[in-house]
Amino acid sequence: MSNVCREIITLQLGHYSNFVGTHWWNLQDASLSYDPDTSLGEIQSDVLFREGQTLGGHVTHTPRLIAMDLKGSLRTLRQEGSLYDASEEASAVTWEGSLMMHEETPAEKNPFLEDLDRLDRGQTLAEDDLCSQPQRSAAKVSLDVNSQLARLQKAYRLEGSVRVWSDFLRLHLHPRSISVIHQFNHDGEAHRLEAFGQGEALLQGPVLEQLEDKLHFFVEECDYLQGFQVLCDLANGFAGLGSKVTEMLQDSYGGRGILTWGLAPVSHPDSTPMRELYHQLNCTLGTVSMASHSSFFCPLTLRGGLGRRPSAPPAFPHLNYDPSLWYHSSSVLALALDALTLPYRLHRDSVPMWQMADSLAVSGRKVVAAYGAVPLPMMQGSSLPDALTACTEALPWKPLSACPEPDNGRLYGQWATLKGYEGQRLTSSLAPGTRPPTPLHSLNRGEDVLEYYIRTFYPSSPLALQLVSSPSKLTPPFPRIFTPSLGAQGFLQSQPPPRGSPAPVVSSAPVMTSLQSSTSLGSWLAEMHRGASTLDICRVAPSFLSQGPEMTDYREALEELRLLSRCYRDDSMIHSSSEESDDY
Repeated sequence: MSNVCREIITLQLGHYSNFVGTHWWNLQDASLSYDPDTSLGEIQSDVLFREGQTLGGHVTHTPRLIAMDLKGSLRTLRQEGSLYDASEEASAVTWEGSLMMHEETPAEKNPFLEDLDRLDRGQTLAEDDLCSQPQRSAAKVSLDVNSQLARLQKAYRLEGSVRVWSDFLRLHLHPRSISVIHQFNHDGEAHRLEAFGQGEALLQGPVLEQLEDKLHFFVEECDYLQGFQVLCDLANGFAGLGSKVTEMLQDSYGGRGILTWGLAPVSHPDSTPMRELYHQLNCTLGTVSMASHSSFFCPLTLRGGLGRRPSAPPAFPHLNYDPSLWYHSSSVLALALDALTLPYRLHRDSVPMWQMADSLAVSGRKVVAAYGAVPLPMMQGSSLPDALTACTEALPWKPLSACPEPDNGRLYGQWATLKGYEGQRLTSSLAPGTRPPTPLHSLNRGEDVLEYYIRTFYPSSPLALQLVSSPSKLTPPFPRIFTPSLGAQGFLQSQPPPRGSPAPVVSSAPVMTSLQSSTSLGSWLAEMHRGASTLDICRVAPSFLSQGPEMTDYREALEELRLLSRCYRDDSMIHSSSEESDDY
């Protein structure tokens, strides 16, 4: 196959989306090789990164990214970044009138950001903070920050110091990447972006002009743009902005893939009953609107549901994370997203975004659900058949979209991805003449092993597979959320660490994910419709509609959601009972 680079532009809309996006970009940066002699791996980094040059002539690699957030959300990060310093140009501006100086105390940086500053200034870190891996040659690497960061072994504990996403951003962004919306505040009670209609009304005037300018910049330098991946907050006013942004992308770049991920945290630190109601309504309107303007729409959350009374977050057997900490929950979602987005980022056997979407969003079913085993439990030195045989009672993955898996229902399409099994065997290595203990142990290809296993649960459903051995590299500041049962490569250890000795630092992990279109989504969407349609919105939340949408538009959106839920009904279910609910 051709190794033509099919570029992707990423948009991150909202604070939690930027939390997930920051972890996700940190993962990409940790695996990015600046050495042309070693850069041809399984994953094609140029799909996401663009090459540039600083004023000093240094080659740079920055994300094709547009990140939108509110005033006060950056803290120590300069909106224009520091990679292409324009301070010399700014110093040429003169003013002959009087000046009044207002001095503001700069935000305090955490230890991780302080180490980044030292590296940016050309200082080296103490050898005690670095592992023994050889450093890349400066002749082959223009920016040496990444090579030292890859060797950092400091035990950063940022749980108490991360307030915004830039507190753990480890890579430089392009000056055109960040867009700050000054009409609304990130902190405080006044001027909050809380309602869907507020977000819809934003995409005009300066905000629209800024977005169009940034889009044109990144689009015009692409040779083979395959599409856009959009990460958008689902529970606040950014849902309305995301609806307008995806509509604009659909109108302006028809034929390109638009894969939209709706992000929602488990909890909000300053929530009230009224704000929880707003969150529910935003999720409802955002889902139906962004789904209609995207190639597919996938909610991503560790919350047990998108209503006001969610169940408990999923428990991952080998993670010890705090779901209420955005720094933790976003890292789990980013690790899963790294696997979910693999099919269209590969050097070989890459699948274009539109083709991946078309295989899932059949017959108008544009909402899909994600599931993930983070990490996939694999014993160090064992094989994939051994690992899957230990999961014969139930699939190892957990819901990542607040949608339960199909229970004797129908699967219309599925993309399953296994990432990070480097050093493990994909097939069994039985001695000649040995009888295989299970059918999985008799197969000769890893793809066949995984397909056979999944088909034991879904025998006749369409299935696409992707296996990639390269793991996600968990370099600082990825939080230490793994249990002591895992070794450094994220595989289960036969013996726990001796008492009193520190657990190994997990530097990578195997992850298995699934994107599904199933009858479960019909029930999930119908429940979302019931939750919103039973509300007397004019009585309980009249301010929600004060800035849009109009009541007629609101009712049309609910009707569109009801019809969308019916798209997921199995034909056998339609005729099975005349007493079936009108909602589903």
